[in-house]
Amino acid sequence: MRIPRPQLNYANVIATIALFVALGGAAVAAGLPKKSVGSQQLKPGAVTTKALHSKAVTAGKLGPKAVTAGKLGANAVLPGNLGNGIISTEKLSDGAVIASKIKNGAITTNKLNNGAVTTAKLGDGAVNSGKLADGSVSVSKLGQGVIGQLQGKLESGETIRGVFDLGSTAAAVGDTTRSAVSFQFPLVNPPTVTVLQPGETSANCSGLDGGQTPQATGGNLCIYLTQKTNLDEAAPLTVENNTRLGVGLVAKAKEAGEYLALGQWAVTAP
Repeated sequence: MRIPRPQLNYANVIATIALFVALGGAAVAAGLPKKSVGSQQLKPGAVTTKALHSKAVTAGKLGPKAVTAGKLGANAVLPGNLGNGIISTEKLSDGAVIASKIKNGAITTNKLNNGAVTTAKLGDGAVNSGKLADGSVSVSKLGQGVIGQLQGKLESGETIRGVFDLGSTAAAVGDTTRSAVSFQFPLVNPPTVTVLQPGETSANCSGLDGGQTPQATGGNLCIYLTQKTNLDEAAPLTVENNTRLGVGLVAKAKEAGEYLALGQWAVTAP
């Protein structure tokens, strides 16, 4: 007996294709084994933010250095998100920690390395008497001459200096006028006195350094005349009452009229 062949038409073909796709798609979806879709099976951009489940990306899912600075949003990393010790010295860029970023009282004594605070780091007037502990200023910390000045005497090798100015109007030849030079700090003994005419020097009185600073060797008082007017040629300026506290100066007129003696002095303790 002959079996008749089914007739194919357009409607039958479309229905057959639709049934195949429906069954095939379900079979594909149901037939994928676990972990069969890896990164190589995903197209670029296939996994979007919306496709990620809440908290799907955890720290354990991130590779080393996966999150760079460019991936962080504004205020994404807050102090509460940082573990203790996470930000170490090598993690800080040059100039990252500036004064305005440091809280008041944040830098305490135990945070400073030995030798961290040098003289150059101290502001003017930073170390005052209130900052000094009892006994912190010892004799070895004092400059030369300080102890002697505190004790009211000039220490050995220390020099003090000054100026003198005396004169008057002479009524006759040989009239005199007097003045005195007092030492700010007394010597142990009276010094040896040398009076020098303008421009003169000696072994113990080397002159006016640059015209401004009179010099004297130990145990000597050097009196430098820098200007004189109508003074006696033989003894224009003499010294009297030489003591460890100072000396007296006497100027003598050459002739009647105004006369004066101006100059500088230096005395050095022996």
